[in-house]
Amino acid sequence: MAGTPPVPARIAAVWARYPGAMRGRFQTLRGLIYTVAAETEGVGPLTETLKWGQPAYLTEASRSGTTIRLGTVKSAPAACAVLVSCQTTLIESFRAQFAGDLAFDGNRAMVLVPDRGLPVGALRLCLLSALTYHAAKRASR
Repeated sequence: MAGTPPVPARIAAVWARYPGAMRGRFQTLRGLIYTVAAETEGVGPLTETLKWGQPAYLTEASRSGTTIRLGTVKSAPAACAVLVSCQTTLIESFRAQFAGDLAFDGNRAMVLVPDRGLPVGALRLCLLSALTYHAAKRASR
């Protein structure tokens, strides 16, 4: 996707452990994260790093959002997951809005079923909420 930086070697090394289809899906999700961040006022540049051995995307400069990680979960090891902090109310909110489009693991992950297409519209809204989570909380005070 345009405007998406090259994948750092450390991130590529993590994805290399997954089958090709999963790698492709992770790269698509990464591109979507960068696209939504670039389109959203106040998010600013992302920091891409590893947290808990998973690629993680932080709004370090603006502190507008919560960390987004890409990986898998024990309940669905063959599926890509988008993880957020379990200390947020994000997954609870996503579950209420997108139960028909997304699967969930507890209060920390959206699980993307391998045999289904990516629900890009729902994912965009979820990523937007995660990237602006702290800014929205500050604004509501």
